[in-house]
Amino acid sequence: MDEATRARWAACTDSFLGNGLVRPRDLIATVDPDAVPDTYGEGGVVAELERHVAALLGKPAAVFLPSGTMAQAATLRVHADARGPRTVVWHPYCHLDRHEGQAHQRLHQLVGRHAGELERPLTLGDLRAVAEPVAALLLELPQRDLGGRLPPWDDLVAQTGWARDRGAAAHLDGARLWEATAGYERSPAEIAALFDTAYVSFYKGVGALPGCCVAGSENDVDQVREWRGRLGGTLYGMWPAASSALTLLDAALDEMPARMRHARAIAEALAGVPEIRVVPDPPQTPMMHLLFATSAEAYRINAKRLAEETGLWVWPSAITTGDPGVVRTELSVGRATLRHKPAAIAEILTGLCD
Repeated sequence: MDEATRARWAACTDSFLGNGLVRPRDLIATVDPDAVPDTYGEGGVVAELERHVAALLGKPAAVFLPSGTMAQAATLRVHADARGPRTVVWHPYCHLDRHEGQAHQRLHQLVGRHAGELERPLTLGDLRAVAEPVAALLLELPQRDLGGRLPPWDDLVAQTGWARDRGAAAHLDGARLWEATAGYERSPAEIAALFDTAYVSFYKGVGALPGCCVAGSENDVDQVREWRGRLGGTLYGMWPAASSALTLLDAALDEMPARMRHARAIAEALAGVPEIRVVPDPPQTPMMHLLFATSAEAYRINAKRLAEETGLWVWPSAITTGDPGVVRTELSVGRATLRHKPAAIAEILTGLCD
C-alpha cells in the first residue's frame, strides 16, 4: 500500500473481507498474558501448540516455525535428503515456485517440476506423465490461485498413492487446510493422513499472528526443527505468535462450516448479477475469486469512493486479467464476512462495477 491507501484503510470502520480490519491492538489481545514463554522454541506455549497441532493432524509430532517459506522448503529438503532425487513435483501455481524467490533451489538444491496445466487442478494423469525419479509430491489444498478449488476426494487419494508407489513423499501445502476441512467435510486428521508431512498456517484464515507448523513423523519433524535453527528461525522467544495461534485456532476451525455456507450464499446472491462471475461456482471452500466486468482504473476509483464515503474497506485495487475489461479479486470468507448478509455483500460488489 502507498501512504494514501494506508490512510484510507486506517480511517475505515468496517470490512467484509476475511477476518476484517484487524488492528495491532486486536492481534495483541490474542496473546494470553499468562502464557508460559519458550526459550529458543523449547517448552512453554510453543510446545503446547506443537502438541495440539500434531493431535489435530493425527501426526506423531509437529514443529512451530515463523514462516511458511522457511517451513516448506526445509521440509521438502528433508524428504529429498532421505530419498536421493532432488525433484519435487507440483502444480504450476505452486507458491514455492512463484512467490519465494526460488529459495527451494538456491538454498536447498531442489528442482521444481511442473505437472498439469495452469488453470485447472492437478490430475492423476498429469502425474503419470512424470518419468524421472521424484523426491516428493507437493499438493496445495485448497488451490488458492484457482479460487480455492479442491480435487475430488478419490482423486486426492489416488495422487498421494502415486507418490508412495514411486517411493516419493507426499507433502501437504495446507496454508488453508482449515478451509479445506469444510469443503471436504472431513477433519484435519483425515486429510493429513494422506500425506507424510503437512504444513499449516495460523495468520490466514485463523487470523493469528504470523507463524506456522509442520507435522509429520518424529524423524522428519526433528530434522525440520534443525533446519529451522540453521535458517535463523529459532528465535529466542516465539511464544507471542504461538499463544495467538492457540487462542484463535479451534474457534476458527469450528467456524469453517458456517463460513462454507456463507460463501455459497454469497455466490447465490451474485447469480443474478451479470457483471460479476464467481470462480469456482459454487465455491468449493470458504473462498472464491470474483471476476468484475470493469476496468482496473474504474474499479480502483469505485473502491476509493466506497472507503471515503462509507468507511467500508474492500480491495483497493483489483488484479488485471488477459481481458482489459475484466479484473479479479479474491474473497476469503472469515469472521468479518459472517457479519454481513450475502445480499448486502452482493449489492456492494455490484457497485464496484459502475
